[in-house]
Amino acid sequence: MINLKDLTFDQLKELVVRLGEPSYRAWQLARWLFQRGVLSWDEMSDLPGDFRKRLAKEVSPGGLTLVQKQSSIRGDTLKYLFGLSDGQAVESVFMRHSYGCSVCVSTQVGCRMGCRFCASTLGGLVRNLSPGEIYDQVLAIQMDTKERISHVVLMGSGEPLDNLANVLVFLDHVTAPYGLNISYRHITLSTCGLVPAIRELARRRLPLTLAVSLHAPNDSLRNRIMPINRRYPLGELIPACREYACLTGRRITFEYALLAGVNDGVRYARQLGHLVRGMLCHVNLIPFNPVRGRDFLRPPAQRVKLFQRILEGAGVSVTIRRELGADIDAACGQLRRRLLGLNKG
Repeated sequence: MINLKDLTFDQLKELVVRLGEPSYRAWQLARWLFQRGVLSWDEMSDLPGDFRKRLAKEVSPGGLTLVQKQSSIRGDTLKYLFGLSDGQAVESVFMRHSYGCSVCVSTQVGCRMGCRFCASTLGGLVRNLSPGEIYDQVLAIQMDTKERISHVVLMGSGEPLDNLANVLVFLDHVTAPYGLNISYRHITLSTCGLVPAIRELARRRLPLTLAVSLHAPNDSLRNRIMPINRRYPLGELIPACREYACLTGRRITFEYALLAGVNDGVRYARQLGHLVRGMLCHVNLIPFNPVRGRDFLRPPAQRVKLFQRILEGAGVSVTIRRELGADIDAACGQLRRRLLGLNKG
């Protein structure tokens, strides 16, 4: 059955009309689905009974199954494992901040990008998530926590730009008045560097924040830890990022996971400063969280601080990421692999 949350709003209107109702019913139906999270046709009280019966025969309101929830010791982070209709599962994270509550969502089951330090890519890509499966992660967490979600981060399992068509439908819904009405300026989309998709996103001029997983300041090192760089090297990626910043007026965030003895040296900090200098950007340093099945280690705190100081000296805006949920299988992909028996070692 069709998941109604996979449809665009125009497609929802077409469906409503095909089922013999006036088009304004689409707005009523959308509010029940995207805003109130109702999964029972019987609860949609302002829709005619016959219409609800026709819907029940043809379509599904979507929804996810909660498999497991973990809470951090401080209580500011919750990690969810949601079951999908085909037996697969994906992870999402709720984070409480001083400025509001955010949810980090997955866009794929697994990932095919092959980044050497990432848990999501172990086992490769299983499939893309549909727009409704992405949306239901946000909605289910808002309903579970009973706290308004004000920010969304597409930084969970999967590469969002490898599933761009479905991600764009999700963005339309989550920012819509009939949905959660979250501002584009409160949405961050993370990519490992799919250059054509970055340029396409730039042309759409959506005022979201683009976060680029950089993790190395030269092609030689990036080729080793991020295979995507062999297809889209820094000589293509950085100009695409500059174009994105120019077309959208939005500051790009460069994510840089610090791996002890790999990319955390002084020379790499200097190379990074030179690479991004003069761009409308910000560097987010991420001390590595150990991942089962990966051999990388976390650098000492003083080495992280030195890296930060060198970038600041080069005139680059830089912060060290605030750590949340380190005690609850923090790296995306770890909870799914553990509970589904996919971990080795």
